[in-house]
Amino acid sequence: MEAAAGKTYPPFEYEVGREKIREYSNAVGETDSVHHDPEAAREAGFRNVVAPPMFCVVYSAGAMAPAILDPDLAINLMLMVHGGQEFEWGEPVVAGDTITTGVTVKDIYEKNGMKFYVFESESKNQNGDTTVKGTWTNIVRGG
Repeated sequence: MEAAAGKTYPPFEYEVGREKIREYSNAVGETDSVHHDPEAAREAGFRNVVAPPMFCVVYSAGAMAPAILDPDLAINLMLMVHGGQEFEWGEPVVAGDTITTGVTVKDIYEKNGMKFYVFESESKNQNGDTTVKGTWTNIVRGG
């Protein structure tokens, strides 16, 4: 499985909707008007309502799923736990953007009887600007 390090997956495209940003913002308790009101967002310098940074999980999910479910990696989902996420933020995401995310297997290793699967993702908007780079770590207990 270590040979899978470096494997890439087809990019996933996500069209960002205004209502999805509002729904997400409400769900996480984000009250800043730039996440709800297009006029407030424009007054703050954005083209439209702006997504909270962690909205990246929404538009990255379609790219991450094929990696995590890849039969070549044989991740046992029943024993998998979330190990962590790290993000490097870029261009803010606003309603109307089309975000394309690609995923690569960065590393697979064992430690203390557990198997660690580390994925990297990069998301770019329709202009080619990076919106976020992510490192996603999943741990499978019992290796």
